Formats: sequence, C-alpha cells, structure tokens
Amino acid sequence: MSTFVEEPARRTALLGEWEVIVLGGGPSGVAAATAAARAGRDTLLVEKGGYLGGAGTGGGLSTFCGMFSNVHGEHVLTVRGHATELLERIDRLGGLRAPHLSFGDRIQAQAYDIPAYRSAADEHVLSAGATLLYHAFAVGALVDDGRLDGVVVESKSGRGVLRAQVFIDCSGDGDLLQWTGAGHEKADPSTDMLFPSTMFRINAVDGKRAGPAWKTLPRMMDEAVAAGRPRFPRRGAIVRPQRDDLEWRANATQLRNPDGTPVDGTDVWQLTHGEVQGRAQAQEVFGFIRDNVPGFEKSYIVDIGPEIGIRETRRLIGRYILTEDDVRSCARFDDSIGLNGWPVEAHVDGDLDIRWPYGDDPVGYNQLPYRMLVPASGPANLLVAGRCASMTHGGQSAARVSGPCFAMGQAAGTAAHLALKDQGAVADVDAAELRTELESEDACLTL
Repeated sequence: MSTFVEEPARRTALLGEWEVIVLGGGPSGVAAATAAARAGRDTLLVEKGGYLGGAGTGGGLSTFCGMFSNVHGEHVLTVRGHATELLERIDRLGGLRAPHLSFGDRIQAQAYDIPAYRSAADEHVLSAGATLLYHAFAVGALVDDGRLDGVVVESKSGRGVLRAQVFIDCSGDGDLLQWTGAGHEKADPSTDMLFPSTMFRINAVDGKRAGPAWKTLPRMMDEAVAAGRPRFPRRGAIVRPQRDDLEWRANATQLRNPDGTPVDGTDVWQLTHGEVQGRAQAQEVFGFIRDNVPGFEKSYIVDIGPEIGIRETRRLIGRYILTEDDVRSCARFDDSIGLNGWPVEAHVDGDLDIRWPYGDDPVGYNQLPYRMLVPASGPANLLVAGRCASMTHGGQSAARVSGPCFAMGQAAGTAAHLALKDQGAVADVDAAELRTELESEDACLTL
C-alpha cells in the first residue's frame, strides 16, 4: 500500500508582496519586524497564532530572561533598544513587577503580565508601520535561482503565497531553513535536545505566608522523593510571584516520550502527547505545592500555558556558530550585534543544569556576532534570528532566551533594511554600518 496520495495540481493565490517578511511573532520576530518597518521598509509579520510573544505568551512563560547581565557583581540591563521600549509599553499597562534574582541570586529576570505583553506587542509592531497577519500557518517556501521568492501559508481564508525581497526566519523551529534547504542541523532527542515544559500560573496565594517559597520548594520536593514519593517530572521546580503576590508562575514540568526522549516540537504526534502530559504534570506538581507549601492552601491553577514551551529543535548552520565556550568565556566579536548575559540553562533528563561563565569575576556576558544570523549555505535573501539561529546545543542553551532573541531580531530587521538599500545579499551587509544603525536605536553592543 502506498504511503502517499496524489493531490490534484492547483493554482495558489498571491496574497501580497512586501519588502521584508518576518515569519514568527516571538521576541526575535517582534524586534525584527519593528526594526525593518522603522527603517522605512514595507514589512509583514506572519504569526500562526492570534497574538505575539511566542513562548512568552502562548507558552505561558511570563518572564523575560537574558535582559540583564551580572557584570562583575553588578546587575546591568544589557539588552536595550526596541526591547526596552517594549518593556516601557508593558509597564504603562501596569504589567511589570520589579526585576528579581534567580539561580542563587546570581542573575536578574523580569516578570510581566501576559495580557499586557500581548497588547503592548501589538502596539509596538503596528506603531512602527509594520503589517500583522495572524492565524496564518506557514507550510512551505518557494525558491527561485538561489533566492527565496515566497512563503506558502494556510489559513481560514485558504492557501496563499506571500512574497518579499528579504525574509527573516524567526519561527523558532527553523521552518524556512527546512523548506529552502538552507544549511541547518536538528538537535538529537536521544543525546542533546532540551526538554520542553508546560508552564502554569497559580492564583489566590497568600504571598506573605508563602515568603521565599522559590527557595524552600525544591528542598521540600527532594525530601519528599527521598521519603519514598515517586519522583517529580523534574528537580528544581521554579515558582515566583507575578505582578502581585497573589499570583505565582510555576516552571516545574518536563515533557518526554514513552522512551524517555524529549518531546520533539517538529512532530505533531509528539506535540499532542506533550500537551496532554504537560497538563497532567501541572496538576500533579500543583497538588503537592497546595498541600505542602505555606500560603498556597487556598490557591488554584488559574491558567495552563495554551502551548507547550519548546526550547530546541532545528538550528541554522551559519557563517559563525556560537558555542558554549563562547558563552562561558564571555567571547567578543568584531561584528557584535547584541549581548547575552544568561548562563547555559540545560534542561536535561529530570533536572536543570546551570553552567556559568568561567572564572571568579567574569565580565558576565558574551557578544552575539552578526554572522550567526547569516546562513553559510542557502538563499541569499534569508536571515535567521531567535532560538533557531546559528548555535551549538550548548550555545543555544544560553542564547535561546528572550533577551538575546530581542537583540538578534533587532539586528536582523536592520540588516534586512541595509541589504535592500545596497541591493545586495544579506551576507554582504557591512557590519560596521549595521552596528552604527543599531547603536542609533539604543541597542547595547558592548559595555
């Protein structure tokens, strides 16, 4: 029996043409579309859901990581530019809590209210002059003579093609990489793929009685397992208050297949399994928290992330591949387009492994080179930003978080503008000119 069926040939409608198309509305996509549009380019941002934010909204993450760096013991905001403008918009909607310390008080992170982020992101992108297309699921690409000519989308309106002169893949899973044949690799679930999670939020918490529960809960969970309780989905559960102490977020699940491998975000059957498993794990861990942690006695789950949070699938093979050693040695690059201060955060089987920069007094951040956004092989008009940019497994375990993704996206959108201005390939963009443009938009490229 054949494993394929033949579909009848059909003509596909051309839905429009733009100068720049950005695929994916996570942090990198929001920044890329905003940067390209502000530079005067006719820009379209295509998102499969009905809102922006990526895992930060659809995945229920509710925390920006990697915005700050621990620079010789001082916590410094090192991802600026469009990202800080977005924070200001969220703050005006009352959606920010003061930054808090994480991982043994070694690094700062920024909690936010998810509805405020969604609204602020709409405003941020549209005020720049970009066009949004929601509920459009990209399913393919058209390549002609070494250039990406169009992306094929499906929606309630049917099938159509979106054309542009420059494309930016901010899909997270590197969908355009896959469809165009650009050089890329995919994490191996049996050896080095990061485990996904399902986030959930807890309401009706007595914050005063809960105190620093983020410090006591992991110990309580370890003690329970040592006393004979079946192991939790993972060690090191993270709980923190949101904007108000009555609502807390929980990052405490880990999604795996029956054979123990991580759920693969590019496999629809595994994604389905992961969604069901994640909700079950959330209820299990919450039950323990409610029954054992002071201040949570009357609490309840107010929300479970609508989508599981995928950390790693495909990664570009670019003109430079950012490594774990680059992150931990606080590497510098002549073509720096932004900074990453987040440590290596490896979600390994049943645990969380944090690996910090080398030395007793590190500078606390690494630079991100423009070359990690540029394919080593593939269409000459394709840039890649976000967690599917050019990184090794170890490098991606750090630079996949929100802060560096914002930085990569702003650089990619600006580079698309410069490539169009010079009528050249994205690989030929002058790094010095790109850096000047980024600095004029208040991006932080070094300290």
